[in-house]
Formats: sequence, C-alpha cells, structure tokens
Amino acid sequence: MELTGKVAIVTGGDSGIGAAISELFAEEGASVVVADINDNGTADRITRKGGRAVHVKTDVRDEAQVKKLIARAKSSFGRIDILCNNAGIELLKPITETSDQEWERVIQTNLKGVFLVSKHTIPEMLAGGGGTIVNTASQLGIVGLENYTAYSASKGGVILLTKSMALEYAPHNIRVNCICPGPVQTPMLERELLTVPDREAARKMWAQRQPIGRVGQPQEIAQAALFLASERSSFVVGHALVVDGGYTLA
Repeated sequence: MELTGKVAIVTGGDSGIGAAISELFAEEGASVVVADINDNGTADRITRKGGRAVHVKTDVRDEAQVKKLIARAKSSFGRIDILCNNAGIELLKPITETSDQEWERVIQTNLKGVFLVSKHTIPEMLAGGGGTIVNTASQLGIVGLENYTAYSASKGGVILLTKSMALEYAPHNIRVNCICPGPVQTPMLERELLTVPDREAARKMWAQRQPIGRVGQPQEIAQAALFLASERSSFVVGHALVVDGGYTLA
C-alpha cells in the first residue's frame, strides 16, 4: 500500500494504460480521480473492490474543463498529491497528408493537455507541501518513426516539457518525470492496426520490433508509473524512463 493517503489524478484514466494506472494506484491505497472524455467504468470497478475513485469527464484541451477537474478532485478528496498526465491520441499519417486540424488535435491533446492540467494542479500541490507528476511520453518521442510525425513531435515535446517542469519545481518538493512506453496492447494500438491491410502481419511486425519479442501490457507501464509516483523514486527528477522492451536499442 505504497500510496495510502495519497490522492491521484489520472488523465486518460479510463482506457488502456490509464485504466491500468488508475486501478494499480487504487490497489496501492490512493484515492483516484479518473479523468477521461469517456466513461468505461474504471472508477466503478475500483469502488466495487473497496477503493476510492470518481470519474470526471474531461477534455484536457479545454481549460475550463481542466479547472472543473481540479475543483472536483479537491471537493471529493481534499487534496492532490499525484498527477499522471496520460491522456493522448495517435495519428498514423505522412506529414504531407496531415491536415492542420489533425496536427492541432494531436498537439493540443498530447502536449497542450499536459501543460494545462499541470498548470492548474501545481498550485494545489504547492499548497499541500509537494507532490509528484508523471507524464506519459513515448519511445517515438526519442527515436521517431515514419508516418507518426505529429505523434512523435507531440511526445518529444512532452519529454522536454517534463525536464523543464522538473527544474522549475524540484526546489518546491514537486518531482516531475515521464514514462516513454513502447508499443503496448491497448485500444490505441488496435485502432492503429485497423488502418493497415493485414492486421495480423502488422501485429507480428510490432512484436518483432522489440528485442524482447512482444508488445507490452498496460500493467507493465502502470508499474513504472507507480515507481515514479511513489517514494521509491524519491531521488529521481526530470527522468524519461524508457519502458519499451528494448525498442530504442534496436
């Protein structure tokens, strides 16, 4: 129960990696605010198991909705100790076929969303004496990949936003780090597979890209988030933790 007494916000917390993080944090004793544009029942599953959780419908691109999210977290649980900026979307397109609207949607969700939720959470953490922020970036923010131009740009931005925030707030007892997952078996990956003619061949290709020979599972990324959110990582600041089965080594 490493997070007993803590209050955590998890954006994109109702699907894939976010749902795994929400459920693991609750198992470890945290009260969890599941912030997501959809409601897939993660908060209900947590409460049925005896945990504490609320779902707050949130579009992280919308500052008014972000402010309501922070207010709801405070009214529900009294404080905010942990923020996991996990909300994100994908776009599988060459840059020459990417519209302005598609570019803006990816950048605003994946990068601006981290900025907005952090901007309005940090004052609450400062008032409470500190906290931890864990951002979800990607291995594609480090190495890039063809046809993932907007996505890679957004996730590379998250890595450097993480480092800058870490420098700003480490003196105030707020640690900021990020995770760079490789391909993970999530609804996002399944949506990407729908865009290719041979889905099973693409699935096999993704598995073979990792030296470990498989894609990751959401629970494996959640364990990395728990490490960065907990006191186990008390001397880790501004780090981009790569959890990719060796993808960036190949």
